Amino acid sequence: MHPQGQDGIIPGLQRCQQVAAVLQQSAFCPLISVAGTNGKGSTCAFLESTCRAAGYKTGCYSSPHLSDYNERVRIDGENISNAALGEAFALVEQARRVAGVSLTYFEFGTLAAWQCFRAASVEVMILEVGLGGRLDAVNIYDADVAIVSSIALDHTEWLGDTLEDIAFEKAGIFRAGRPAICAAPNPPDSLLAQASSIGAELWLAERDYGYICRPGERDSWLYWQQWPSGERRQQNFAYPVLRGAQQLSNASAALTALSCLQPRLAISEQARRQGLLQARLAARFQVLPGRPTIVLDVAHNAQATRALACNLDAMGYFSNNIAILGMLGDKDIAATLSCLLTKFDQWLLCELPSARAASAGHLRSVLQELYAGQQLPLPHIQCLPSPTEALQTVRGRAGENDRIVVFGSFYAAADVLPNIGKRC
Repeated sequence: MHPQGQDGIIPGLQRCQQVAAVLQQSAFCPLISVAGTNGKGSTCAFLESTCRAAGYKTGCYSSPHLSDYNERVRIDGENISNAALGEAFALVEQARRVAGVSLTYFEFGTLAAWQCFRAASVEVMILEVGLGGRLDAVNIYDADVAIVSSIALDHTEWLGDTLEDIAFEKAGIFRAGRPAICAAPNPPDSLLAQASSIGAELWLAERDYGYICRPGERDSWLYWQQWPSGERRQQNFAYPVLRGAQQLSNASAALTALSCLQPRLAISEQARRQGLLQARLAARFQVLPGRPTIVLDVAHNAQATRALACNLDAMGYFSNNIAILGMLGDKDIAATLSCLLTKFDQWLLCELPSARAASAGHLRSVLQELYAGQQLPLPHIQCLPSPTEALQTVRGRAGENDRIVVFGSFYAAADVLPNIGKRC
């Protein structure tokens, strides 16, 4: 129905609003929306897991999917069934015809997810923004709490080429008189101005809440929250299963959002602890068991690869480090890869199954220029038809003490995931 598929983007809310009106979609449970350049999926996973630990029936809408579309719509932690999803799509299509409008791939899916959640009578809804915020389909719904997980340059052709522009777009999910949480330290003035102009209740990381990693305590971290009344709350947590220092920022934002929803959502301390420990999300610095070590990460912009570089350093020494990389051509490839040049001894560059993909040859040219520009020796570089073929190629020559890192795009992670189980 939408020839461009999931890559097709047409910003604007009017089409979705018209169809939602025909479907009579209206609020029926607490709703949390999550925007951000990076960290959206992890934040949603923390929210979903913690609410489930507290006994609430959850509905979580996220994107993109890795293997099956059903991953985008989860009810109580389980992917939606084909039957339930098909019924929702049929209702959306009927309403679309009545409204006399067209819908993009993402708009259709967003409306269908809401139908699935209403049919299942979920008790809390978590919606991940697809792109930006202000003009994203998710923004037709008024969030009780809105979160911006991070702000960095990405999707500049749609959101603007400055942090001020991008922050304004993401702040579009804030609502008057309702909590608006920004996990990005020192956010651009445009976000602060938008929150102030509409009268949102703004919670800023490092001012109103945050986390502390205390020296000598390697098994726990401290979350704190400063209420307007002057009351300060603190709680110790074990490190979440989702790995990487940036996950403490995502977890803290989720905890703050849930605090703001009390007493509508009663979340005990035990549920918070359990929820953070049980949250799972594929391909977010996912370290697979076995040897050689394989790491999956969907890092695809400069902010995300800086975090990836820090996480790789924290893992310790490996004899040989091998990158399997596939990227989309609309990314700032040079900025994304520049912090990783010294991290890898080999690069396997791959084609991706998307019209937006950068060719392996183009990736090679960018890398060659980066190494030359930084006067670094050029490592071994090989171009391959797909991430799966790259993984199969490198398995045959990787030693037990080597590390293979697959990153650069959701498409890259999705390509190798079905074959990961074949390593043993």
